[in-house]
Amino acid sequence: MPSTRPTGHGLRRDLALLDALASPEAQRSGGLGVVRIAQLTGREKSQVSRALQALAEEGVVERDPDTLEYRLGWRLFSLVARTVEDRLVRTAEPVLHRLSAELEETGHLCVLRDEEVLTVLSVSGHSYRAHDWEGRGVPAHCTSAGRVLLLDASPDELHIRFPAELTGGHDPKTRSLPQLWAEIQRARRTGYAKVTEEFEPGLSGVSAPIRDFRGRVIAALNISAPTTCLPDLDAAGRATAESATTISTQLGYPLPTSAPPMTPT
Repeated sequence: MPSTRPTGHGLRRDLALLDALASPEAQRSGGLGVVRIAQLTGREKSQVSRALQALAEEGVVERDPDTLEYRLGWRLFSLVARTVEDRLVRTAEPVLHRLSAELEETGHLCVLRDEEVLTVLSVSGHSYRAHDWEGRGVPAHCTSAGRVLLLDASPDELHIRFPAELTGGHDPKTRSLPQLWAEIQRARRTGYAKVTEEFEPGLSGVSAPIRDFRGRVIAALNISAPTTCLPDLDAAGRATAESATTISTQLGYPLPTSAPPMTPT
């Protein structure tokens, strides 16, 4: 006799397991055992065990060989990462076009890859795609994009990511990790970073951070141009920061709430 169970019944049960593994309790402890997951989902332990084994075989969850606890797996994170990056590009492109047209210079959407800044999208101020920089990696320490992409980094993380002596670029003013840290702090205070002919002779740029719903920096919005075409880097930086904020809010980053006006006394 054909089953009358709804087609999505098994999927809903699997999603409940993933919800349990994404819970604050699971994040704090680094995983959950089968018994606890069964308690949270209201299912039989044997059912949960079989479902988790099947999900583990597909890489959706993974099991710690020592504790035998389950956590979300590499395949799920890979799918999420690809989805987030695709949404980032689709959200950023129209905003980047408007910014590039306003400043009449080339704009870039950049992400951090190890010690380099990778450009994932470039547009011209003349309303067409500019592909010369897409897919290219450049040193993070001597570029404005690199400095805002490192806003969330701690000094210890910089020591792990970079060598003590920084090399690369045309005439980088930032040649040591303390200098890089100082530039990152400057970008944090102003909301944007700026460089003048540090990466390439005759080229200047400004960048601002794009944040996700958690407040983490996931990309940088960059404007690069011949130095003579960007005489006021601070004005360009403020415009870039405003556009980056627009993208961030569309990705779910909450704007800071302003303080309520004081009651006159």
